[in-house]
Amino acid sequence: MLQHRPHTTVVLAMSADGKIGDFRRSPARFGSRVDKAHLEKQIAACDAVLFGAGTLRAYGTTLTISDPTLVQLRAQEGKPPQPVHIVTTHSANLNPEIKFFKQPLRRWLLTTTEGAVSWKGRLRTLSSMGTRAKECSSEFEQILVFETPTREIDISAALRHLATLHITRLAVLGGGELVASLLGLDLIDELCLTVCPLILGGNTAPTPVDGKGFLPDLAPKLQLLEVHTVEQEVFLHYRLQRSAD
Repeated sequence: MLQHRPHTTVVLAMSADGKIGDFRRSPARFGSRVDKAHLEKQIAACDAVLFGAGTLRAYGTTLTISDPTLVQLRAQEGKPPQPVHIVTTHSANLNPEIKFFKQPLRRWLLTTTEGAVSWKGRLRTLSSMGTRAKECSSEFEQILVFETPTREIDISAALRHLATLHITRLAVLGGGELVASLLGLDLIDELCLTVCPLILGGNTAPTPVDGKGFLPDLAPKLQLLEVHTVEQEVFLHYRLQRSAD
């Protein structure tokens, strides 16, 4: 683990042609029950999970730990039943009434000054709706604002801040733009990728790493730590190689 930030692992399922969703960016539900259990285990090992607003909009919810054994193991380690779920978004253009805000977990928002103001404005609008608003607990326990000089989210500073809050292990659940930005800043330690037996295609379909891409000489290099198959799925576990390795 690099000093002063959480150990960060990307956990994603993708098609055989490297897509994490179809060209309509529909929720990616093509993983098997085994893959879902694998994801739940990775989440249970972390203090927090991080995902982008696009991922949240696609699903409307986040995956919680439902396996009693995993919940019990967390309790034995002095951890709450669920890790903190952190949504990162520049605009905070989120629907306060989606199911995510009713799930029994701690929610944090990582955004910009503009995003924080926008979100609070949305809550004020919801409150003005009266009785209906009372049925919707659209709250973030914390709103974290970290900005670069160009008013983008300062993800490096945010991760350093998370470390001061005793978040030592972080799982990143997408999407591709977020993963790309983290890789570009050398903030990823491991990747757990499930290859599922289907081909989605589409030149606009999202991939595990979107953004501008990397030239071969500058591309992040990986070391394969583990590979195993369960029925038709392949589970890959990589570690990011660094110059000191």
